Amino acid sequence: MLPDEHTSIRPADPATSDPWFPRARTAQEGPTILQVLPALGEQGGVERGTVDVAAAIVAAGGRAVVASAGGARVPSLARIGAHHAALPMASKNPMVMFKNVRRLEEVIRSHRVDLVHARSRAPAWSAWEAARRAGVPFMTTFHGTYGAGSLLKLRYNSVMVRGRRVIAISRFIAEHVHSVYGVSPERIRVIHRGVDLEHFDPRNVSVDRIVTQSGRFRLKDGLPLILLPGRLTRWKGQLVLIEAIRRLGRSDVQCVLLGSDQGRSAYRAELESEIVKAGLGGVVRIIDRADDLAAAYMLSDVVVSASTEPEAFGRVMVEAQALGRPVIGSDHGGSRETVVPGVTGWLTPPSDPDALAVAINEALNLATPHRQQLAEAAMAHVRTHFTRDRMCAETLAVYDEVLAEGAAA
Repeated sequence: MLPDEHTSIRPADPATSDPWFPRARTAQEGPTILQVLPALGEQGGVERGTVDVAAAIVAAGGRAVVASAGGARVPSLARIGAHHAALPMASKNPMVMFKNVRRLEEVIRSHRVDLVHARSRAPAWSAWEAARRAGVPFMTTFHGTYGAGSLLKLRYNSVMVRGRRVIAISRFIAEHVHSVYGVSPERIRVIHRGVDLEHFDPRNVSVDRIVTQSGRFRLKDGLPLILLPGRLTRWKGQLVLIEAIRRLGRSDVQCVLLGSDQGRSAYRAELESEIVKAGLGGVVRIIDRADDLAAAYMLSDVVVSASTEPEAFGRVMVEAQALGRPVIGSDHGGSRETVVPGVTGWLTPPSDPDALAVAINEALNLATPHRQQLAEAAMAHVRTHFTRDRMCAETLAVYDEVLAEGAAA
């Protein structure tokens, strides 16, 4: 059943100390929301955001269902009282996608789902048709540019703009959705990704955690750390940073490229070769992954995102600022919305190692009062614009909007 016009899952207690935090309703049970994505692995903003929103739905009095192929985050759903439907949603095989239509329709009907929210293309095709058959509203979140180099690719991507509303994770993505797919601004809602301020709070990162991470990175005492977190893939700009450090011409620094190659062994080998050729064998090292990313940020004197292609949003810049770290991002994409040049960090032209070297040098040479001023501005910037609770509340508000529109139809 569709909820009536009085049913809402938006937090509505203006007296609360944090107006963005969703409060449970007691008058009646809220609607059931089905989120659909390929899998629920530990890594990735899509997976993290799905669980965060599911928790917000439950906290607001609704029921949360997630359909995916499973993964490390499934137990998190059980802990928050959400239901997981294990389906082969990660498959791009047309026959599997076709069968997923019936499977999802069964989930929609058995859980009496009121709204379907798709977060990725392959599962979105199945979810769109299942929602149509079941007669429930369908909406999407557009998480990236997805690449649109051919008519076939555009057709495949187009399912992500078939929802009654399209959430864009940045203004950059909103403009992409409008200009490439012709979606009217009235159907687009910009909701920036949010970070967990409890997890990314310098007061909650103990000295022991920082010391443990320092040992894992094999850092030298007294030398500033330049950190670039991100999977080892060419567009993340590791090669640009290596060249920038070579041009920086300082031996009193150390740099960690933090991220897995995810099977890109040839690219990792290229990075290692470039480090040696640049004479930076004692300066730059690759660490496969962070078992404590917050502590890794706290170790750093500057956090870099050197992406050569625009980030759809870019969590690294926001997470680092939440911990008061100076940041340097590429001057395009989502970084333009998350970094305030001269206030919370720097933006440099993409693929420009000279400009990046200058910014790194400025960040490392910050006087203590200026560094503290920047840290306070960065933390306040994130608390105002990029919290998990705000992201969830704004998403729930879009659910309300779509449900109210459907009830009035």
